[in-house]
Amino acid sequence: MTDAAETPGGEDYLATLAGVVAGVDSAARRIAAAQIDELRMLAAAGRLAEAQIAQRNARVQVHDMALRSIAAEVGGVMRVTDRTVQRRIGEARTLIEGFPATVEAWEQGRIVRGHAIAIVETGTSLPAEMWAEFEQVAISRCVRDTPNRVRGELEILAHRMHPRSFAERHEEAAATRCVRIVPGRDGMSDVIATVPTVIAEGIHDRLTQQARAIIDTRDERVAARGGAGDAFGEAATTRTGDGDRDDDATTIIATDQRSIDQVRADVLADLLLAGTPVLDDTRDTTAGPLGAIRARVQILVPAATLTGEDDGPSDLAGRSAIDPATARTLAGGAQIWERLFHDPTTGVTVSTDSYRVPSGMRRFLQARDQHCRFPGCRVAAIRCEVDHTHDHALGGRTELSNLAHLCQRHHSMKQFTAWRVRQLQGGVLEWTSPLGRIYREDAPTPAVAFTPAAPPPPTAPAEPAPF
Repeated sequence: MTDAAETPGGEDYLATLAGVVAGVDSAARRIAAAQIDELRMLAAAGRLAEAQIAQRNARVQVHDMALRSIAAEVGGVMRVTDRTVQRRIGEARTLIEGFPATVEAWEQGRIVRGHAIAIVETGTSLPAEMWAEFEQVAISRCVRDTPNRVRGELEILAHRMHPRSFAERHEEAAATRCVRIVPGRDGMSDVIATVPTVIAEGIHDRLTQQARAIIDTRDERVAARGGAGDAFGEAATTRTGDGDRDDDATTIIATDQRSIDQVRADVLADLLLAGTPVLDDTRDTTAGPLGAIRARVQILVPAATLTGEDDGPSDLAGRSAIDPATARTLAGGAQIWERLFHDPTTGVTVSTDSYRVPSGMRRFLQARDQHCRFPGCRVAAIRCEVDHTHDHALGGRTELSNLAHLCQRHHSMKQFTAWRVRQLQGGVLEWTSPLGRIYREDAPTPAVAFTPAAPPPPTAPAEPAPF
């Protein structure tokens, strides 16, 4: 356990925190048991409706009426509509009857509800006869990580197992791309664009970079305009024309308290309506013009997919699968390629072709870590900081065995709270909480793997020359 001197409130604080954590753990187990119980009852309701028609040898319409009636009865005690209950009955039957091993693992506490949902949502894209095989592999991957992290890996697993190629299914899915508006409340609406994943990630990355540039250069832009003081002083009341407009702009920048989400939304609207970002001018700052910022995506492409021998999916920074054609296009435009070598037993990246410090080392770590290495966090490595596990100021060396990616939030937690971390062999991070709980953070296993090429088919012996 952490030394009481390192935490606010000392022993009393730690004792109270331990009680809170134990209480949450106990409540979570009771909630899980109740949720599984409810799912089993809902599945039983669905089977009861099925049994009603089986006895009468009835038509499909009669079955639907029986299910509606039962759903309405159950909805009365759950205080939800019969339509909602009918949908939940279908979902419960899929999980309880189609994925029994998943329910058992959830009941044993090996996985949580989020894992079960991810397994069902990704597994049902496969034919029903493949569900049992899929869930066995999926469970083994879920027990070692959080639901948000394993979902992308499960999607790629399902794509790999599917009898139809991913390229074929992506082509069909891409035909559904669209933009729509969902009216909201208080004069707000949601603009929803359904586009290929790599395009969506690129849009979000570029907006994030532009928003960060606007936020980080606020002081520079105020200073370049001569400061915000005049805008509130006597001079502001006597100026006219362009001077007034300059003062107004300086005041707006100086008092800008928008969050990164708000700035992203403003930049998106600016780009779509004006064609280029004009409202937040960063041209004369260290960030440079916003229009020059380009989207970045981090992908892992199997060699067989790159050469066209395989049409399986590639991995977008541990988040989701992307189609092979897009992966090849991105690889073709990349200035730097890195061939990765994996340990055949663990699948962990152990080296790259290039090893120049610091850029080569950074690329190696991006390939190894994929995302922030704090338990449960999945912020992509390209948006994280490379952190010295053992502080450099305290003698920590700049070497692969002492470096890992942490996002800004968790880098600050490591530095300013009682959470501690040490790096073990193979890039494994061992985090210790203020209560002494240990969380092992393995280096992510790549969701796509490089496999040995198949040996070429035997060739017929050459005929002897006719001379």
